[in-house]
Amino acid sequence: MSRIETLIASMTLAEKLGQMTMTAASFTVTGPVIAGDSTASIRSGEIGNLLNMVGPGPVHEIQRLAVEQSRLKIPLLIGLDIIHGHRSLFPVPLAEAGIFDPLLWEATAREAASEGAADGLALTFAPMLDVSRDPRWGRTVEGSGEDSFLAVEMAAAKVRGFQGPTLAAADALAACAKHFVAYAPVLAGREYASVDISERTLHEVHLPPFEAAVRAGVATVMPAFTDLAGIPMTAHTALLRDWLRGRTGFEGVIISDYNAIRELLNHGVAADLPQAAALALHAGVDVDMMADAYRHGLPIALERGLVSMDQIDMAVRRVLRLKEQLGLFDDPYGRCHRHETEATIARRRALARKVGAQSLVLLKNDHNVLPFRTPLKSLAVIGPLADAAVEMRGPWPAAGVAENHVSVLAGMRAALPDAKVAHAAGVSIEEDDTSGIPAAVALVDQADSILLCLGEAAVMSGEAASRAHLGLPGAQAALATAVLTRAHFLGKPCAVLLFSGRPLAVPELVDQSEALIAAWFPGCEAGSAIADVVLGKVSPSGRTVICWPRSVGQIPIFYGERRTGRPANPSDKFTSKYLDSPNEPLFAFGHGLTYGAFRYSNLRLTPQAIDVRGTLQVQVDLTNEGARTACETVLVFTHDVVATVSPPLLRLAGFGRLELPPGKTGTVSIAVPAQRLQFLGTDLSPVFESGVAEILVGPRANRADLLVGTVLMQGG
Repeated sequence: MSRIETLIASMTLAEKLGQMTMTAASFTVTGPVIAGDSTASIRSGEIGNLLNMVGPGPVHEIQRLAVEQSRLKIPLLIGLDIIHGHRSLFPVPLAEAGIFDPLLWEATAREAASEGAADGLALTFAPMLDVSRDPRWGRTVEGSGEDSFLAVEMAAAKVRGFQGPTLAAADALAACAKHFVAYAPVLAGREYASVDISERTLHEVHLPPFEAAVRAGVATVMPAFTDLAGIPMTAHTALLRDWLRGRTGFEGVIISDYNAIRELLNHGVAADLPQAAALALHAGVDVDMMADAYRHGLPIALERGLVSMDQIDMAVRRVLRLKEQLGLFDDPYGRCHRHETEATIARRRALARKVGAQSLVLLKNDHNVLPFRTPLKSLAVIGPLADAAVEMRGPWPAAGVAENHVSVLAGMRAALPDAKVAHAAGVSIEEDDTSGIPAAVALVDQADSILLCLGEAAVMSGEAASRAHLGLPGAQAALATAVLTRAHFLGKPCAVLLFSGRPLAVPELVDQSEALIAAWFPGCEAGSAIADVVLGKVSPSGRTVICWPRSVGQIPIFYGERRTGRPANPSDKFTSKYLDSPNEPLFAFGHGLTYGAFRYSNLRLTPQAIDVRGTLQVQVDLTNEGARTACETVLVFTHDVVATVSPPLLRLAGFGRLELPPGKTGTVSIAVPAQRLQFLGTDLSPVFESGVAEILVGPRANRADLLVGTVLMQGG
């Protein structure tokens, strides 16, 4: 009999339910403190998993209670939300996705896993795979934006990075694909609200990233808090048990979100805790996070005949198998004993600086305001985000502390040791007090160039941070007008850095500014990365992976909408358009400028005809007609000319990157497997129909900016 089966055979019901229970620990723990419980429950085997404990010392101490003082000596599984870094933070996922580089996505996850494992952790609640087309939703910051294919590619890269070649390695973390599924399209962009979307949208947009994560070997999956068409995901048997486990073959652990099983009572689908626990177990949820529903509800559910011991044993078996795969039985303290050298930390921060610079999106750069001409004798760094190291962390800082983060002001002073770098906040992020604006404007008169740092506080995005108004909070718009007006009057270069965890609706700011960078939340090396870009050491290459609306009234807005029988026509009122706004976004998916100027030419598609087993080779020539070396991201879209299901206007099918010096021409080659040209037919099964498909290549999801070719699809 295997170790796992021997354990299950010898376990009491309380010990089994302990393996199905996850409880929060104090984050800043100096000793073992368990939320709402005593450490006696670990010794008795009634708690088998923890979240939010961090540090090799505390983890070793709490693990010792389980493996040395409990009856069965089963190690604890300990996890933390490591979303975009652990102590060394990288740019938030919405920013990192815009680099369009799976190898880099994998590398940052690998570094985060290594650093988290050295702190004793074995599990991260990441990656977040929710496809968001509504920037009002605060958790947009945690994902890869509006495109399903991009989420598919990022899912696989992040799972590979977190888990490494083997889960048993001392520097590996078990990944958790979340939030299964369709959490992002909540009603009105409001966190935790109901979701009601079509089956087609579910299968075309929201399920594919999770299927990709399963193919990549993801160890765990977390259901969303929300309901889908009236069925809470924590109890959604058809999707959790039948689709996730049945169709994709997922054999790992399903972990509920925080208190989600108890919240089935709030959803109105369970009358009491035992019924809620039974519903979750029937759906396939193995671990109850923070609801105490399994510990206290399942014994009663067993007595009522709502669940069976076989179901409980199956869940316990999956949890123990994961602990075994992580090597916890053989070396429960292995991750606690890893020591990271100063050289390792320095190398990781260098990577954070590189990724931070590449994630910045140059939205606008009239008259080549950026990069600033050097040497600079004086620089004014103005705004509430200028000297705000704590905000650079973003809304999921994990174990990152503000003291380890480089603010914009600090980064610019370090990069310009011989210049006078003056600072004024002008206003706070959220308050309406404008009394500091005159002092900020006075700095414009004294400086050669100006950096204006505006945007959201980190806590204004992330979980439970939905916003109905997506403009600049507080009095920042007044500060922007005053500073930009003065700089323009004096003829001084002024660039705006816009920090946020989502696209903002700021058309007035775009109109007023000559140079504008979407800086997102760049992480621990934020100020250094920004200095590299604004001073010309690095050419910006980030792209926006979600449309920027002109106003909240356009939301949801995304490039892959379906065709309509009455496309917009300005001369015909009875077509699909607004009376008071263009249909088009402020910035399209894929928008982002560089310090180069790229011309696309000579699109080649090979072969000219393709069946479902083939691969289409897409080649296009790029010429950098600008004055600086730069890296261009090339996007490949498809469009079915005629199909049995009305096709989207565009679908992303591939991407590539090419760096070129001034005056040079190079070729980008992108392989597109024919399966990416499939669509879901009327019965939601994959279809590869005969007909003509357009292949569109260029920098962004705007047909006017794309080269167009055609390929003949030979369906069978």
